Amino acid sequence: MVGAGPVGLAAAAQLLERGLRPLVPEAGPQAGAAVARWHHVRLFSRWSELVDPAARRLLERSGWTAPEAEAYPTGAEWASQYLAPLADALGEHVRFGTRVVGVARRGRDRIVDAGRDSEPLTVHVETSGSEERITARALIDASRTWSTPNPLGGDGLPAIGERSAADRISYRVPDLSVETARYAGRRIAVAGSGHSALTALVALAGLAERHPGTHITWLLRRGAVGNVFGGGQSDQLPARGALGLKAKAAVEAGHVEVVTGFRTSLVERDPGGRLVLESQDGHRLGPVDEVVVLTGFRPDLSWLSEVRLELDPVLQAPTALAPLIDPNVHSCGTVYPHGADELRQPEPNVYLVGMKSYGRAPTFLALTGYEQVRSVAADIAGDREAAGKVELTLPETGVCGGSDLFDARPAASTGGCCAPAPAVLDLVAPGKRA
Repeated sequence: MVGAGPVGLAAAAQLLERGLRPLVPEAGPQAGAAVARWHHVRLFSRWSELVDPAARRLLERSGWTAPEAEAYPTGAEWASQYLAPLADALGEHVRFGTRVVGVARRGRDRIVDAGRDSEPLTVHVETSGSEERITARALIDASRTWSTPNPLGGDGLPAIGERSAADRISYRVPDLSVETARYAGRRIAVAGSGHSALTALVALAGLAERHPGTHITWLLRRGAVGNVFGGGQSDQLPARGALGLKAKAAVEAGHVEVVTGFRTSLVERDPGGRLVLESQDGHRLGPVDEVVVLTGFRPDLSWLSEVRLELDPVLQAPTALAPLIDPNVHSCGTVYPHGADELRQPEPNVYLVGMKSYGRAPTFLALTGYEQVRSVAADIAGDREAAGKVELTLPETGVCGGSDLFDARPAASTGGCCAPAPAVLDLVAPGKRA
């Protein structure tokens, strides 16, 4: 397993339960190192949905007491009350400060056919001041999406000037317990339409209530708000539905200005050092003091260059899984059951799991990852019956149909060649105008 996050550690617990010897190299200094970086964010899944069954059995043998099943932990609580104890229970099977930099078939680069079924994998790792090559029977990759956020640029590449404006751009949900001075009383642009963006909007709207003069502009690439607030009371995860309702209330209260159809192509500084954003159609917005970019993540595939992968050309997810999770097609919470058969790569005994398996698709739940690695562990152990018997029932979002990632050009559009012109939407409720 690569990565000591929730899914990587769950995979280790599943394999250990089957009598196999897992090893989990983790580049960070602790279990859930990425989770710890969004420690201040409260999850919309309950504890009962955040603990892997095999991990629970392992922990309970060590005297662990499970948190309240119906409570919603923060990232910090998930890491400290579950992931850290789980890593401790796994003991020598987890190695921190160990970064995987490559994997290959022993003695063969990717173009050699002979021996790919018989030779083991070699996993190349770096630790402080040394390098090591680890021989492995199988590789389960549950690593590196948090470190590769999508950029502000609307074409998937950083906008011109985005890198040089890094001092005023953040790619994480702000932690207002320590960053109040950075955002209070400032003009802030938030880019993104997923749950992270909604979380940031709700937090910043609260800041605006406490600090007059704080102005928030929400940039949506899509041409209409559509279902961006989610399913509300129809969401089978109540906290997820409530998040969307809170964000909608913040907009209606006048704390958030919504700009649709804005796909950033240029970031410039004004004479005072603030940022002006320009869309692909030449529309300009700003100046703003800070930009919060929450446009999703993408998988880091750089260290997998010497193994044979079969990934969807759009999502960079395993080809058998991609049609089930494509946000261009649907945004339902329900994903068809899937496991080893969908996650297995052409390279023998190589699997992508967790958020890595979703490529660039959003809305991954821990429940999905836990069932993935249960199936994969069974497959590696040779239990094909258990590997193929995949059961996955996810809570629906209450929103179905295409997710409007990009709107078709209306017949009377006055915008550019691909999208309507950016529009500022007035969603302020009567009597609540700011």
